[in-house]
Order: sequence, then structure tokens, then C-alpha cells
Amino acid sequence: MLRKEIDPEKEGKWLAAAQQMDSEAFGHLVEMYKGPVYNLCYRMLGDPDEAEDASQESFMRAYFSIQRYDNRRPFSTWLLSIAAHYCIDQLRRRRIKLIPFQDLLYEDIPDSSPNPETATSMHEDQQRVRVLLEGLNPTDRAVVILFYWYDFSYDQIAESMNLTISAVKSRLHRAREEMAKTHIQRLSSSESLERRGNESPAF
Repeated sequence: MLRKEIDPEKEGKWLAAAQQMDSEAFGHLVEMYKGPVYNLCYRMLGDPDEAEDASQESFMRAYFSIQRYDNRRPFSTWLLSIAAHYCIDQLRRRRIKLIPFQDLLYEDIPDSSPNPETATSMHEDQQRVRVLLEGLNPTDRAVVILFYWYDFSYDQIAESMNLTISAVKSRLHRAREEMAKTHIQRLSSSESLERRGNESPAF
């Protein structure tokens, strides 16, 4: 989710100045949104170094195109769409399966190291999330992130991803079906292995 401490009044003032190519004002916008942009890139790419590079590239692209920004749109929607499209391009360019998520649903990236018990639980949850989401294509993955992590509406996702609202709903529905199918398959596989482990050897 977006940080609640974002001040709309300050954002508007800095945005107006940034559209006049005021680099200092844009720097304030970077400080304001660097967390949400980095988190989005990290969830898309799964690697902290790549996420850092992607967030920097996203801000650079935003700066050089900010004069074309439509003030009728929320700035956060416009900025995050730039980051999402860049990450999608990176994933497609690499031609690999989607890198697993490293975060829990609805959670921000932790700032401090958890204790061993918490770390073990987090790792197990991360593995479950990874298995459920690793098969989604880049666009579906971005749609899921924007919907569940950033509370984007269907309209906002459609505008950000250049999709129709029906396409957004279809992609979310398909993603949920795929994740549910994967979850059921894993449960069945796990139960089968457990039964075989409990069976007595034949004599």
C-alpha cells in the first residue's frame, strides 16, 4: 500500500514545480515515493539490486516525461505505472519464469532482522506465496500486485496497464484460478507423500 504520510498539499506544490523541470522539487517527490516504487520493483523482480536499479530508472523516466503528465490523474498511479511497465519489460527481456515473491501478502519489506522462529515462519509463508504466484505472466503479476498491495481500483489498473476494465477483471479472475489450482495440486501432492510415508512396507 502507499504510505499514509504522503502530504497531498506538498505533493501538489512539488509536482507543479517539477513540471517546470525543477530538479529539487522532483527530488522531494522521489523521497516521498521511493518506498512504494522500490517495493513494487522488488515484488516484480525479486532481487534487491535489480529493484534498486529499476526504481532509479523509473524515476528517471518519470522526470523526463513529467511535462506530459496529466494532472487529472493521481500522480501515484502514473508513477507506479511507469515502474510496473519497466519491470514487465525487464522480465520479458530476460525470457525467464517469474522470479518468486519474497514478501508476504500485504506486508512491507521488513527493516530489521526477525528472530529465528519468526524468520522460519516467514520463509515458509514466502515459499507458499512463491509457488502460488511464480506461474503468472508479467502483466498478470503486475495486475495482482497493484490490486492487492496498492489497492488500485479496476479503473486505475486499466489506465495504468493500458487494459480495458473487463481485461483487468479477467486477468485477476484467471490469476486467482491458477493460484487456487496450484494450491490444490500442492495439497494433494503433500497428502499423497504423507500417506506413502506412513504406509508399512510390504513383506
